[in-house]
Amino acid sequence: MTELAVVLDKLSYLEGPRWHDGRVWVSDFYTHQVLSAAADGSGLRVEAQVPQQPSGLGWLPDGRLLIVSMRDEVLLRREPSGELVVHADLSEFCTGHLNDLVVDAAGRAYVGNFGFDLMGGADLRTASLVRVDPDGSARVVATDLYFPNGSVIIGDDLIVNETLGNRISAFPLAADGTLGERRDWARFADPPTATAFGDALGQLVVGPDGLCADAEGAVWAADALGSRAIRVKDGVIVDTVDAGTGVFAVALGGDDGHTLFLCTAPSFAEHERRDTRDAALLSTRVGVPAA
Repeated sequence: MTELAVVLDKLSYLEGPRWHDGRVWVSDFYTHQVLSAAADGSGLRVEAQVPQQPSGLGWLPDGRLLIVSMRDEVLLRREPSGELVVHADLSEFCTGHLNDLVVDAAGRAYVGNFGFDLMGGADLRTASLVRVDPDGSARVVATDLYFPNGSVIIGDDLIVNETLGNRISAFPLAADGTLGERRDWARFADPPTATAFGDALGQLVVGPDGLCADAEGAVWAADALGSRAIRVKDGVIVDTVDAGTGVFAVALGGDDGHTLFLCTAPSFAEHERRDTRDAALLSTRVGVPAA
């Protein structure tokens, strides 16, 4: 059995975990806070208040923090003063709430969105991936993705979890930030054929949510349907961490890179999480450190 430690608890719903500057950072949806703490949970700080619900986090090369603001579909930037300003308004590109992101070495952010009104019970629709350049300009760089979610860059590839697609996708990433043709990085089953959300869920084998990369070029991905984190290498699940509750995002960190952080909650449904405080950030030790 995997030994799991509680890092933070009594929160609403956690997403976007990152290890940065010796601390674990995370977004708590329904308290509207970006939090950070030491690896053991001590020294908890509120890094930002995001009234329209924070999600994905990343940093520009100069150290300024980028925060997805989900409901108003903007990407925020935290200035050295602590002020939050709009880095990019992405509402024209979104067909659902903004989601997770990854920032490349040049400061370009790749941002996904739900594609449809998930919490409102709308039918499943695919979504676009948007690139935001350092000057705040934005453009669509990929389409027809099934709920593009956690993303990471491995070598010359942008890796994107498609939570409702039974797959993890890869795009060749050029020096100028353009993306090549999508290919399967891991395929767990065919994409769903149903459009009703409940029916589509029944056709999923794995629901890859947040993810991170390790030093062997593998990824740890949260399986939003399986109450676990999975390690995927060469397209195959090679290890699992069973949490006994829903796992929705993961990050590798700690001083030696061997700590796997897991964002957990009993479910992802907004009406169940908004007014409860049952979410927790857990951690465990793994053999291969962060990339």
